[in-house]
Amino acid sequence: MHGNCTRIQNTGLADCPQGPPPGPRLLQPGWHRIGNSWYFSSRCSVPPGMNTWTSSRHPKGNAVNISKFVTPEIIFGRGSLSQIGESAARIGASKVFLVSDEGVIKAGWADMARKYLQTAGLETEVFSSLTTNPKDFEVTEGAQRYLASGCDALVAVGGGSPTDVAKAIAILASNGGRLQDYEGINKIVHPLPPMVIVPSTAGAGSEVSQFTIIVDTVRKLKMSIISKSLIPDIAIVDPELLQTKDSLLAAATGLDALTHGIESYVSLAATPLTDIHALKAIQLISRYLRRAVADRQDMEANTNMAMASLTAGMAFSNAILGATHAMTHQVDGLIDQHHGETNASILPHVMEFNLASAPERFRETAIAMGEEVAGLDTLAAAALSIRAVKGLIRDIGLAKGLSQLGLQEEFIPLLSRNALKDACLVTNPRSASFEDIVAIFRKSM
Repeated sequence: MHGNCTRIQNTGLADCPQGPPPGPRLLQPGWHRIGNSWYFSSRCSVPPGMNTWTSSRHPKGNAVNISKFVTPEIIFGRGSLSQIGESAARIGASKVFLVSDEGVIKAGWADMARKYLQTAGLETEVFSSLTTNPKDFEVTEGAQRYLASGCDALVAVGGGSPTDVAKAIAILASNGGRLQDYEGINKIVHPLPPMVIVPSTAGAGSEVSQFTIIVDTVRKLKMSIISKSLIPDIAIVDPELLQTKDSLLAAATGLDALTHGIESYVSLAATPLTDIHALKAIQLISRYLRRAVADRQDMEANTNMAMASLTAGMAFSNAILGATHAMTHQVDGLIDQHHGETNASILPHVMEFNLASAPERFRETAIAMGEEVAGLDTLAAAALSIRAVKGLIRDIGLAKGLSQLGLQEEFIPLLSRNALKDACLVTNPRSASFEDIVAIFRKSM
């Protein structure tokens, strides 16, 4: 221990009156840039707005550990889409702005949602002018439509894109300005309209998270907007909606959920509450993702993947993420590639980079993925988690380098500089320099 420094179990955070102990810490005393904002920390502490342990000394000398965990109301189960009308009415809606995308509309889920909303006596206005990696100008158009339509609540039916757009529309509709004004942590001032989210993919976890991720088309990067205000009022998770995804989308979204589980489990802001959900997600994905990709009508696999995405979403919303997401946000903003595919290219290399900084955590990850670790030392057991991830990526058809996805090496320095500003990097278990990020990008090519 470093003097009177009290370390918080499993997180690497410390309450340290003498200054930071040796080695990387989350926020050491001094000024820190997170996104586009600067924050001053007078002691070893967590970034503002992040849910994690805080440590103090009890008057009698006993350590006090406090953790916070936030989620929306959750309705889970086959056929639960039928609850959308009652749910929207219950949070005070009279006219709903329904955000979806063309694929979900074509599959019939948006029309089904409208019928349930109308049966509950609610008017609807549909907005679907959005793309796979939603753009800032799409959000601006949506906010203008929302305000002009006289709606008083938002409902999203779809994958991560409609969900993120609905949240971002809510920000602009109630707070005004430009979306870039809210990049970073806790920039939202005014309350948002009520929101109900119904995911149609098993991956994003946005239905339970305090994140929205939108592409800044000028800077060509994904903006991370993080605020508890973005947690929806109600999340409805109906595994039936997963049947209309194709195998590639099932693979990509499932790998995104796995990345959420692993990065939140090794995050510096992890707590026992997030650990439970992160490990369960890793376990379920390892067991059911191959089946879900192979047979899109396998409802046991789809139901367990829906649960995995949900639990991973609760984990990362409260523990935040790491270097993989800090890097993929930049790649996706540049080449408009599916987020899960870029995660697949980068995640194993970030795990290798982080391995020595969180060996016990990666050992538990390996166990959750079904690896046999008996008789191995901690580091050797931890390394099996990387082998397991690479094997899963290969089996679901996502074993591609970033160059195969369309990234040119000349952009690596720019992407690396932008990754250093991403809020997700703050909770990575190992501090990463510009040179470190460049090296990981090159290994991922």
